[in-house]
Amino acid sequence: MIKIGEYNTLTILRSTEPGLFLGDDEDNDVLLPNRYVPKDFEIGSTLDVFVYLDNEERPVATTDKPYITENEFAVLRCNQVNNHGAFLDWGLVKELFCPFKEQAFKMREGQWYLVYCYLDEITNRLVASSKTMSFLSNEDLTVEKFEEINIIISHPSEIGMNVIVNNIHSGLIHKEDIFKDIQIGDKLKGIVKKIRTDNKLDIALGQIGYRSIEPNADFIMKELQDNSGVLYLTDKSSPEAIKEQLQMSKKNFKKAIGSLYKERLIEIKEDGIHLNKKSH
Repeated sequence: MIKIGEYNTLTILRSTEPGLFLGDDEDNDVLLPNRYVPKDFEIGSTLDVFVYLDNEERPVATTDKPYITENEFAVLRCNQVNNHGAFLDWGLVKELFCPFKEQAFKMREGQWYLVYCYLDEITNRLVASSKTMSFLSNEDLTVEKFEEINIIISHPSEIGMNVIVNNIHSGLIHKEDIFKDIQIGDKLKGIVKKIRTDNKLDIALGQIGYRSIEPNADFIMKELQDNSGVLYLTDKSSPEAIKEQLQMSKKNFKKAIGSLYKERLIEIKEDGIHLNKKSH
């Protein structure tokens, strides 16, 4: 099946006056116009192309790489606005349409906007939306505390900067955790600093660590210090027991105590992990 809004690896079927026709294993084909046809090609070989709808709403292939594809976020420039909506530069001949109903604020020509690209089920064409938060959900979180994540800077708030987490969740970097210049649309690495009871995510830039070791180790060190230097957990403890006491997976727990042990900050005994007296 040839997928609109995505990259497809297709076979060169035949050469015609308007260009090459490319096909998949289900006898579907699409035109690659002459302007994109490589100088050297062979019938039967394959090409990686992006497929979208042209100005006449027909599927067309291109070897150009758009700045955004389906289900992605990116900062794009508004080239023009008419009575129907805005048209954004996404690196292809046909501009990406953003209808007025999908604009968080009325777009203006020449301005840049963070948008989400999705396939409109009614028109079967790719459209943009600057109402990015409506495409995020924190109902079922796929991240854990201290996990390294990918973030996109979204928009400011009174207490910090809203971010997009792993393209699916929303999060917030508090003002006190912003230690460098960041701009809307920046793609950075971050750490889940805290998961609140309502599933809101507090995010930190870079890594939170204890002497630059594995991030979860910082939390375990604090727990040890708050519990007289001992935690009755080992690498043989059940995942449920570890999650209940430390709110982390067994995998992350083992990684963290391994880092602490290498740093000689803890001792691992049969009854649990003990804070090394020299690390007090």
